[in-house]
Amino acid sequence: MIASLDITASDDLGVPAAQRRSAELERQILERPGRFRALTGDRPTGRLHLGHYFGTLHNRVRLQNLGVDMMVLVADYQVLTDRDVADRLAERVEDLVLDYLAIGIDPGRATIFTHSAIPALNQLLLPFLSLISVAELSRNPTVKDEITHSRQSAVSGLMFTYPVHQAADILFCKAGLVPVGQDQLPHLEVARTVARRFNKRYGAASKPVFPEPEALLSAAPLLLGTDGGKMSKSRGNAITLAATADETARLIRGAKTDAERHIAYDPAGRPEVSSLVLLAALCLGRDPHEVAEEIGGRGAAALKSVVTDAVNGYFAPIRARRADLARDRTHIRRVLRDGNERAAAIADATLGEVRAAMNGVYY
Repeated sequence: MIASLDITASDDLGVPAAQRRSAELERQILERPGRFRALTGDRPTGRLHLGHYFGTLHNRVRLQNLGVDMMVLVADYQVLTDRDVADRLAERVEDLVLDYLAIGIDPGRATIFTHSAIPALNQLLLPFLSLISVAELSRNPTVKDEITHSRQSAVSGLMFTYPVHQAADILFCKAGLVPVGQDQLPHLEVARTVARRFNKRYGAASKPVFPEPEALLSAAPLLLGTDGGKMSKSRGNAITLAATADETARLIRGAKTDAERHIAYDPAGRPEVSSLVLLAALCLGRDPHEVAEEIGGRGAAALKSVVTDAVNGYFAPIRARRADLARDRTHIRRVLRDGNERAAAIADATLGEVRAAMNGVYY
């Protein structure tokens, strides 16, 4: 049985509040990691990048190694939210799983699965949609941002309801933890709202059907792309985990900085420079202020050199593992098949519970 959390639910989307909750969650996880199940995942729209890694991927491996029950979703259906067709989907799914395995996600201790293989998960979307209003979906800031950068001329129903589909992803396995960056907090609040409303409408007061999932923020929830904007697979401003050392060096050389020569860590006043400093610090396991102080007046060229060496040094073993795993694609398919079987069994049980709560068992 996966325990619900020992913290008071809150609608507060503020980052400070989420950080306080995360600190309390960390304490509880260290005490009894086996009590918790976490759901996380990605759309297979391209290779994962450094923002993904430091925002959530390394947290997944850490939680897995602590003993948390990890559910890792390859959200293949959600590729269609902002694309007319799912180009090269099979290849992209395999690339995503390669990235997962290369960073250390262990299919023996984590369940890696795909949307399209779990019918019961997707069926939960229908009752969940009845619990969220159109106005609430329209106000979701993450949806607004995705629509702004969409490749489509019109907004599809799937994109508009994306947060509710994501709620089904989280709630089908009754995940209590969701490792995310701060930009995903609005999506998570939709899942919490769906859980709360379903429990109120259909659940017994003494035994709610769903836990209200909590965000587990990483220490570095947001890294900027090389153009100074949000790092994104679709915006061409990211360094992928699979990039070669030379590709990494070229991308960092072209990264946006500013006109001031002296390097300082000032995220509010100098976001582009500070993001590069932070990236180096994360790879080196050091404080970003110390990294910036060492570079000092040597300017952006020295900063980029430090960042390049730090990134290539940190990711060299991950890239080597990825190249080795890529030689056996049948292993990737076995990982997905086994994970899909485990996730489908969980989803079937949850859907049965949902139907019973809604008085929908009549045959």
